Amino acid sequence: MESLIRMLPESPIIGFTALLLVTLTIPPIFERLKLPGLVGLLLAGVLLGPSGLHLLNPDGEVEKLLSDIGKIYLMFVAGLEIDLQEFSKNRNRSLGFGAITFLLPLAAGTMVGRFFGYDWNGSILIGSLLSSHTLLGYPIVMRLGVAKEESVTITVGATIFTDIAALIVLAMCVAAQAGEFSVTTLIAQLLMLAGFAALVLFGLDWAGRHYFRRSGDEQGNQFLFVLLAVFLSAVGSQLINVDKIVGAFLAGLAVNDVVGDGPVKEKVEFVGSVLFIPFFFVCMGLLLDVPAFIDSVTSNLGFTAAIVTALLLSKLLASVLIKGVYGYSWVQAVTMWSLSLPQVAATLAAALVGLQTGLISSQVFNAVIVLMLVTALVGPSLTRFVASQLPRPRQPLTPVPTSEQGDPFRPTSETQGFTVVVPVANPLTERYLIEMAALLARHEAGRIIPLTIAQAHVHMDEPQLITALERGRGLLRKAEVISQEFGSRADPMIRVDDDVAEGISRTAREHNASLIVMGWSPVQGLRARLFGTLIDSVFWAAHCPVAVTQLLADPLDIHHILVPIKTVTPEAMQTLRFAQIFADTHDASITLLHVCDRRLPKPQIEKFEIQLYGAIQDGPEVPRRVKIVRHESAAKVILAAARQSDLVILRSTRRRTAGGLAVSDVTHEVLAGITCSVVLFGEPHS
Repeated sequence: MESLIRMLPESPIIGFTALLLVTLTIPPIFERLKLPGLVGLLLAGVLLGPSGLHLLNPDGEVEKLLSDIGKIYLMFVAGLEIDLQEFSKNRNRSLGFGAITFLLPLAAGTMVGRFFGYDWNGSILIGSLLSSHTLLGYPIVMRLGVAKEESVTITVGATIFTDIAALIVLAMCVAAQAGEFSVTTLIAQLLMLAGFAALVLFGLDWAGRHYFRRSGDEQGNQFLFVLLAVFLSAVGSQLINVDKIVGAFLAGLAVNDVVGDGPVKEKVEFVGSVLFIPFFFVCMGLLLDVPAFIDSVTSNLGFTAAIVTALLLSKLLASVLIKGVYGYSWVQAVTMWSLSLPQVAATLAAALVGLQTGLISSQVFNAVIVLMLVTALVGPSLTRFVASQLPRPRQPLTPVPTSEQGDPFRPTSETQGFTVVVPVANPLTERYLIEMAALLARHEAGRIIPLTIAQAHVHMDEPQLITALERGRGLLRKAEVISQEFGSRADPMIRVDDDVAEGISRTAREHNASLIVMGWSPVQGLRARLFGTLIDSVFWAAHCPVAVTQLLADPLDIHHILVPIKTVTPEAMQTLRFAQIFADTHDASITLLHVCDRRLPKPQIEKFEIQLYGAIQDGPEVPRRVKIVRHESAAKVILAAARQSDLVILRSTRRRTAGGLAVSDVTHEVLAGITCSVVLFGEPHS
């Protein structure tokens, strides 16, 4: 193997290719083993670095550049993902828990450092490494349907306080390391940091809102603006002698409201999750000295054990104190403890800064790696066990209007009845698409608008445009014939527009449509992955629900409909109502499927089953049943049930990230493996 590696040319491309290969292959393997993907990336870094095959060099230009970018991106995403609205709902309690879960680990870590002979500066930095937390367990509480439970929301909100406070301590320690420490320099540094934070938080927020308003729907330029904001903030923080990760985190908070939960945020997170952040973890593995690491857990076992114990006990004590102050149950307290245990994002980034500046030794760095591995495994496992016992927040059993339009399936006085916009472009799929829309429109005594979009040209007499218009008219004539077969009114429309997605969403808005029914278009190419497909764009822009269909059979031959449902929310009820209306058009049956955690108590399952039966009672009377399955993989259960179904209707859900790495999306997994007809149903972005 070593001789083969020596044959490779000295080129940065070799290292970059190796990083891409590791990022693509290693995380899925570890996730199948029920281990965090980032652990696999760290181990891959060890294997490829100086302690292994020597393929990658931690001092190489490419590795250092990508590690720095990944570190900046990691902290930026940490700030970007903080839900400021949820934080504001329980601000005081979040700040209370944040202060306690920051100060106790800080004090415990400082005492451990002093006990093992480190100076005050290094000891305080060790304490700050324990004081923040990464919400690795958050996807678990989301899957369990308890993400809105108060103990969970205040733990999420506390992340803002702990991350900012830990980064401030890091900045102070680095500043003290750079020169003589005094009260005057401390005050000056704090004032500069406060001024810089205000400039970033308010300046970037103002600039971002102004730019996004002027740039309209130019997602590419908005994406570049966000990247520029991140790296400008990182450079600015270095100008005031503060590490660049502080500026990156502040930039994430600053543009949080600007990008919202729109497609730009998704693309920003996508680039970080698949490229830069995994590269950072691999490069962290390159720095791991295996002999020194083994020494840390053998001859230096006392210090490593003390660090891990100090974190576990101080975080537990913080949760117990909050339990007493706010009157929480033991289940809530232990849930808060489990969520605040993982030390990944801010901890590793700060540890790397401390190592590079000489504040901490390689022994401390290796102990932090052990701490990360332990907490990344223990925290989510404990969350999975205890959060299943939390009471689910009460949800309404009937749809609650989420916008000024009210129930999207009940047209307002502005409309001409129930209106379905049906973009048609593919003659092979047009018939089934129009049939479904016609059935829905007939059921609601409404109409359909078959729509074709011709791409605009500079000159309106371009031969390509004329050909597109002729082709569109042919599709519309066919659509009108099909709709007449089903006794549904059709008002065909052809539109010339610069952008197909905008043409669809604007037509729907102009006619106050109740629903958009589209055909499936697969993701193609890098541009689609970075800036979205046609479906993505319509989902984000449309004012009404969007049903994206992949129909493998005639709609009239669809008799068994499967509707997976995670929680009884107004958004989930819109999906259920769509399924009920479609089933009622031709007497199909509905199976409502809920997949829950194996440890969920039976009384909670029975209570949720009653909720589901109550929810399904409110719509059209169709044959229905409720099925609840205990299983660790919702996707596997849905795919198994789909084999006995003609159609599966899924809610559109967005891929999120936690700690910088992408979280598996059940909907995405089901779509990749499904063999029957499917509808992906998305609510308006608002």
